[in-house]
Amino acid sequence: MAPQGSRAPLEFGGPLGAAALMLLLPATMVHLLLVARSGPARLLGPPPYLPGLEALWSPRALLLWLTWLGLQAALYLLPARKVAEGQELKDKSTLRYPINGFQALVLTALLVSLGVSAGLPVGELAEMLLPLAFVATLTAFIFSLLLYLKALLAPTSALAPGGNSGNPIYDFFLGRELNPRIRSFDFKYFCELRPGLIGWVLINLALLMKEAELRGSPSLAMWLVNGFQLLYVGDALWQEEAVLTTMDITHDGFGFMLAFGDLAWVPFTYSLQAQFLLYHPQPLGLPMASVICLINAFGFYIFRGANAQKNTFRKNPSDPRVADLETIPTATGRQLLVSGWWGMVRHPNYLGDLIMALAWSLPCGMSHLLPYFYFLYFTVLLVHREGRDERQCLQKYGLAWREYCRRVPYRIVPYIY
Repeated sequence: MAPQGSRAPLEFGGPLGAAALMLLLPATMVHLLLVARSGPARLLGPPPYLPGLEALWSPRALLLWLTWLGLQAALYLLPARKVAEGQELKDKSTLRYPINGFQALVLTALLVSLGVSAGLPVGELAEMLLPLAFVATLTAFIFSLLLYLKALLAPTSALAPGGNSGNPIYDFFLGRELNPRIRSFDFKYFCELRPGLIGWVLINLALLMKEAELRGSPSLAMWLVNGFQLLYVGDALWQEEAVLTTMDITHDGFGFMLAFGDLAWVPFTYSLQAQFLLYHPQPLGLPMASVICLINAFGFYIFRGANAQKNTFRKNPSDPRVADLETIPTATGRQLLVSGWWGMVRHPNYLGDLIMALAWSLPCGMSHLLPYFYFLYFTVLLVHREGRDERQCLQKYGLAWREYCRRVPYRIVPYIY
């Protein structure tokens, strides 16, 4: 157990908040899956029915899910195009990570293509989302319990700043160990971008193929949603090394919060727009589709530009692309960017993310609130994450961070927030 003085302040409402979230998040996911295929498709209304165990549990779904996890684990273990070092840990050591996520995406696409050519009914996944989500949630609970037990044997230096409150519910939720591993297999890093993100685009593909079966061809709206989200996932996996500097990897322990989020929440709720379009087709003309494409491109331009600038500066502040940017020195020896994208707002990548989230929802029309759930949820998530970022940066950089906030007063949206 971490020493008393090293414990971080409790987040998410402490143990009661953690317990509530462990019930609320899976229930919300199931609710979304049910209402997406219902006639009214009301986000705020009651679900059309309460599924019984026979609707949730499926041995076939369990087999498919475990096969999927096994496949992605096998692809993770393949030789990587690069091996990167993570951030320095408490004991001054660094961990090594394979950079082969995009390779896993491409190989998965090839395997799926071969399967489709051989007659594999990928579209049937659209009818199995509820039991698949259930077994993914069950997996997350069991996995989190094993991670919690493993962390009891971990040295203090391996524990995360949070998740070691001494309360088992809170620590189970937030995660005790920062980088749980068996030899070189890093569980958190594996789950962060592999099964969930690649599973998300596979579910989207299944929904597209199911629509083609039902209506003869996929709609333009379905093509846009699939294309936008495939671009996002492909970019995340191509830029996989950048995840090593994110809060998820450097600060948060690996517990239920990340395990459920990575394995269940991402693939089964982020595909909500495609789910909605399968059961509620929306007309979309080329002029409006072009406008939506421009909105998504604008968001991606901000998102990728901001992240690229940050990552380039972190790797080499003398790089000609960032050498002329204005900075603020800190007591840690690091510099804070105060010009370029990061002089516009404190989190320009979040702004790009939100613009893209809106673009993903627009192909679903304006008649239902349901497909805009992702945009609304992501707004809350990023505002909350921005608050966590602010507290940690203030603690880490002190007066330099206060000066940065003075010079860059807007957090995410210029002149608004």
